[in-house]
Amino acid sequence: MKPRDYEAERKQMVEYQIRRRGVEDERLLAAMEKIPRHLFLPDPDDGAAYEDMPLSIGSGQTISQPYMVALMTELLHLGGDECVLEIGTGSGYQAAILADLAAHVYTVERFPSLAERASSVLLDLGCDNVTVIIGDGTLGCPDYAPYDRIIVTAAAPKIADPWVEQLAEDGRLVLPLGERWMQTLTVVTRHGGKIKQENHGGCVFVPLIGQHGWESA
Repeated sequence: MKPRDYEAERKQMVEYQIRRRGVEDERLLAAMEKIPRHLFLPDPDDGAAYEDMPLSIGSGQTISQPYMVALMTELLHLGGDECVLEIGTGSGYQAAILADLAAHVYTVERFPSLAERASSVLLDLGCDNVTVIIGDGTLGCPDYAPYDRIIVTAAAPKIADPWVEQLAEDGRLVLPLGERWMQTLTVVTRHGGKIKQENHGGCVFVPLIGQHGWESA
């Protein structure tokens, strides 16, 4: 049997699922073409690793659709020197993309098993600018605040106060905001102590569980 050409699959993913749908950040496109999404799955040989869909990673969680990863990352407007907080490590794939585009990534995961597996894969890939933390992501991570950028990768019923408090001046927060089964991709900016919201279309994420999120899955 001919071995799979993962590099070719990534190039096809970037060209047809991401670039042709309007994502223009060349640094981001290069990162997604380089980083092996299949290694972040429980079964790296999953034939759907580079398909345009979210995939289960256990514990009721998913690895996001590649296009959604790209879109949310592009909305962060990363220049390369930012300190980023990710809420919801999951598989670690989003953190790996962020690590390639920013100075340091702090990522919070409530499931120890997912956090440990993500840490292992990130370490194997040489992502030494990622710190994985086990905890309630709705509380942010005050130990390393403020953050230039914050990204939330689960559905939030509201913009949690800790995120706003930990967001740096002129910072950007990207999150799926809304109802449990349907959200709006939202960008929050902070300037002069005030926040402004922009909507970027509908999306569907697993619910964010925690003190400032949903009570249960």
